[in-house]
Amino acid sequence: MNFARNAISAIVLAAMGLTTVPALAARKAASATVAQTPVLDPVTSQLLDAAIAGGHRSAEERARDVYRHPRESLAFYGITSTMTVIEVSPGAGWWTELLAPLLRDGGKLQVAMNTNVNGGSRRGLGETLSRYAAAPKIYDKVELINYAPAQGTKLGVDGNADMVLVFRHMHGLIGSNLAPQALKLYFDALKPGGILAIEQHRWPDAQPYPDRKPGWEGVNSGYIKEADVIALATAAGFKLVGKSEVNANPKDTRDHPRGVWNLPPVLRDGDVDRDKYLAIGESDRMTLKFVKPTA
Repeated sequence: MNFARNAISAIVLAAMGLTTVPALAARKAASATVAQTPVLDPVTSQLLDAAIAGGHRSAEERARDVYRHPRESLAFYGITSTMTVIEVSPGAGWWTELLAPLLRDGGKLQVAMNTNVNGGSRRGLGETLSRYAAAPKIYDKVELINYAPAQGTKLGVDGNADMVLVFRHMHGLIGSNLAPQALKLYFDALKPGGILAIEQHRWPDAQPYPDRKPGWEGVNSGYIKEADVIALATAAGFKLVGKSEVNANPKDTRDHPRGVWNLPPVLRDGDVDRDKYLAIGESDRMTLKFVKPTA
């Protein structure tokens, strides 16, 4: 069995307790009407604009706005400045730079990462804490919460969050066979009616997954089918309420020798075909909005 072609489907089936893909249900969920992008309320709009223009952001990070569409993406998800928001696996903190000042006074930002100081994530935790300490006017109210799907540790307090943001993280969960466990944590953490926001590098639903290639990292080199992400989230109890093409990139051919990591910002192969990858820009991405049902 080819791992790259079958791993994701197997994980989806296991999560749903089935032996065949529930094609009709998946098609119905995937065909949900594209949601109208909500209009940000005036306070949220002003705070977000100030965060985007903030002097705490480097020129390099600002340059990525054209690919990440922060204002449009957060408006689509319906964020407000008074929400309790959990940002899952923040990486270098590109989104945290915007969310922390946005939520600082009226809401709460909880950053979910492995906080085990004796584990393999010690370096990342140390870098995060140092970054926060260096800019207290931005990060002083950010709360770190432990994120360990393999251990089933609760994601903060059950039923406390208004929104959980999962940006470019599903491929890692799927590659580690942890997607069902993680999605349960998100579901439990959210209030009824709470929002699960997923952004993920996208492989075309109608196109078979490719063979793995030397140098690729994770399952299918970071690209996942939208239908597979939807199936996993709905199996966890979420309802798909909207899809947006705000983060689509038709220039992304997805056939890069080292997958999504050939593209910026990583540029895994350095100067090899650098201009080509810079011309493509960041990956083509799905932008999905789910809710936790109220009943």
